[in-house]
Amino acid sequence: MAGIKTVMVVGAGQMGSGIAQVAAQAGYSVIMQDVQEAYVARGIQTITTSLARLVKKGVLTDEQSAAALARIQPVTDVTAGAQADMVIEAAIEQMPIKKEIFRKLDAVTPAHAILATNTSSLSITDLAACTKRPERVIGMHFMNPVPVMKLVEMIRGLQTSDEVYREVEQLAISFGKTPVAVRDFPGFISNRVLMPMINEAIYCLYEGVAEPTAIDEIMKLGMNHPMGPLQLADFIGLDTCLYIMEVLFDGFADSKYRPCPLLRKYVEAGWLGKKSGRGFYEYAQA
Repeated sequence: MAGIKTVMVVGAGQMGSGIAQVAAQAGYSVIMQDVQEAYVARGIQTITTSLARLVKKGVLTDEQSAAALARIQPVTDVTAGAQADMVIEAAIEQMPIKKEIFRKLDAVTPAHAILATNTSSLSITDLAACTKRPERVIGMHFMNPVPVMKLVEMIRGLQTSDEVYREVEQLAISFGKTPVAVRDFPGFISNRVLMPMINEAIYCLYEGVAEPTAIDEIMKLGMNHPMGPLQLADFIGLDTCLYIMEVLFDGFADSKYRPCPLLRKYVEAGWLGKKSGRGFYEYAQA
């Protein structure tokens, strides 16, 4: 794309590193920022491993893999955003933290830069309002794992301009993704549909209807889902599931979005799923 040459990704975790990888593979100069050197280094290692997997499968050559990695500049200072034409924020799913990041980005990035968020549930309109360029703020919700999944939910806030929407839509296409337009409502479409299903599966466990393996097998074999809802919740992170359910419950004031008490209890216990070693299943820790 003529207008966007340098893409900054804020957050080097699972989502951020995946976004940085697909941007670099698409030929963009990428700045990947996180608050600690260790986080950025781990993000680079994740990308290196992912690219090596693509080489092994014959999707990329060694030269293409090396070139993509060379396009990624790891940094810890958000002021590196001064070089960016486009920023995609992929930090923790909490509005106060995202607003703080967006205020900093608004101050350090060029006036033409577009600020996007990878939020999976929060209001784009609310987030945009904390900047001096609300018309240049947009939602760009990638699916996990980013290098594999084709969908990007495109969410425009009340203030997002048509020009910015079209430019970011073309950016997503250049990443090899399929952008789908969604309006700015809590949870958008993906999590408004997915999270209540996961929450209902947790209610089935809470009420003793069946064991976790049975619930997951029924959804896999009966509904042709590649992964059962409880295992999927473990992979997403039970704290993230709870937070999104709370966003839905607060946003719609409808009891059908009430988080299951068992979900809340697991989070209180620190049983967050795969990342903590225990959720609805137990996982070996590396």
